[in-house]
Amino acid sequence: MSASLTITSATADPALLDLPWDRPLDDWPDEYIAALPKGISRHLVRFAHLSGHVIAIKETTDEMAKREYEMLRTLQRLDVPCVEPLAVITNRQSPDGEPLQSALVTRHLKFSLPYRALFSQMLRPDTATRLVDALAVLLVRLHVIGFFWGDVSLSNTLFRRDAGAFAAYLVDAETGQLYDGLSNGQRENDLEIARVNIAGELMDLEAGGRVDEELDPITVSNGIVAAYRSLWKELTGSESFSSSERWRINKRVDRLNDLGFDIEELAIKTTEGGTTVRIQPKVVDAGHHQRRLLRLTGLDAQENQARRLLNDLDSYTVRFGRKEFDEEMVAHDWLAKVFEPVIRAIPRDLRGKLEPAEIFHQLLEHRWFMSQDQSRDVPLAEALSSYVDTILRHRRDEATVIEPPTESITLPIAVATDDETDWRLTV
Repeated sequence: MSASLTITSATADPALLDLPWDRPLDDWPDEYIAALPKGISRHLVRFAHLSGHVIAIKETTDEMAKREYEMLRTLQRLDVPCVEPLAVITNRQSPDGEPLQSALVTRHLKFSLPYRALFSQMLRPDTATRLVDALAVLLVRLHVIGFFWGDVSLSNTLFRRDAGAFAAYLVDAETGQLYDGLSNGQRENDLEIARVNIAGELMDLEAGGRVDEELDPITVSNGIVAAYRSLWKELTGSESFSSSERWRINKRVDRLNDLGFDIEELAIKTTEGGTTVRIQPKVVDAGHHQRRLLRLTGLDAQENQARRLLNDLDSYTVRFGRKEFDEEMVAHDWLAKVFEPVIRAIPRDLRGKLEPAEIFHQLLEHRWFMSQDQSRDVPLAEALSSYVDTILRHRRDEATVIEPPTESITLPIAVATDDETDWRLTV
């Protein structure tokens, strides 16, 4: 390895020095490489093992690597869903002194997949639409903070499952620019780039026979325009109504909360006659349900997953007559008696299949369908056994690092049933 090698990192990992930086990334031995699905990129990108985790390495120019590293760090500080930057590697040289490209190192996002890996054979229209909807939400969040992406596409995005939908994460920021605010022209430019790129990506899949025959790439790509504009209007648009309809202020707040956004400030104006009220959200922030779940339980989940878990928590509160109790106390009770026993009951060798919050969401869905099919209220423990055996066991792993199974669950675990005084011992 060249003595002039330079590693720039906020959290230096000494193991970075053990990677073969004196060889072109395309020539790295298989012992360093992690075999994971990846998207299309204009640069060479490969996954590698580092300290028990998986990292993504992209070869690029010195200037672009440093710029993208700083941009990703800034986006992280602004709480934007994106990959975590780890390091920039510069001054690379081969053993004979030939200069090699610089590299940007990011941590691979666990349980995330590029859009091409989210389907096994055929991309169905509803799956494509959910991916585009997730990308529209990400684009709105970026535009709210003044970030112009410049290369919006499915390929530059990673997706994680989120309670029947998807959550989108920015994975390529090399063309991005951060401003104090975006003009309508800048936003429309990003939106048009997104529409054209998505259409091209889906047409490419169509040419390879990888999409359902009912999927229309143009219709799906146009969907991001409609989804974006609808969400942007809801978040930033003004609304006028009679002063006798002041309940609509709370209604607007509730709608934004349902979309997963908090309102930090509302601008409310009345006319001189006091007959009309005009409201407009001034500052909005995403993650309303995520933050509530994190505050109550310490669980860090995707937005839709958090909404589903909170719904189950609210049902638990009503079912066991806890409405008069402190919310934090009830949440702690639900976590200890419902959520954690379920997750502990998942066999170790299956825990890398999905995130715990996604497992719990799918279990609730499975229980609901079982109850509908059998016309009875299926106990949670029974639904869990069925879910593990018939669904979870047959999924592919979506975690990038899975600890080897060292033991199996042999002790009984207590799971709360519909009657809290009746406990079942189950695995």
